[in-house]
Amino acid sequence: MFAIIETGGKQYKVQEGDVVYIEKLNAGEGEAVKFDRVLAVSKESGLVVGVPVVSGASVSGKVEKHGKGEKVIVYKYKAKKNYRRKQGHRQPYTKVVIEKIEA
Repeated sequence: MFAIIETGGKQYKVQEGDVVYIEKLNAGEGEAVKFDRVLAVSKESGLVVGVPVVSGASVSGKVEKHGKGEKVIVYKYKAKKNYRRKQGHRQPYTKVVIEKIEA
């Protein structure tokens, strides 16, 4: 059984026991989180696709940790003008363990 959830403007295909790295949530480490925007759920009878979400379906998980992703370097350069700008960015994320899919 799997589900497709939407969080942080992105979509993730999850199963029970999966570990997913999603956009940072405002939940502390060890807290339970619930995702109500379930776009699709697979059951024994087949795939249920929501319009746009499946009513009554939810996915629950537990926040394992917060962190930052790999550093991305942004370098701006204009030829012959002595213009150089270097900036780094690390996107914050939340590591979530999926515990239960309710449909």
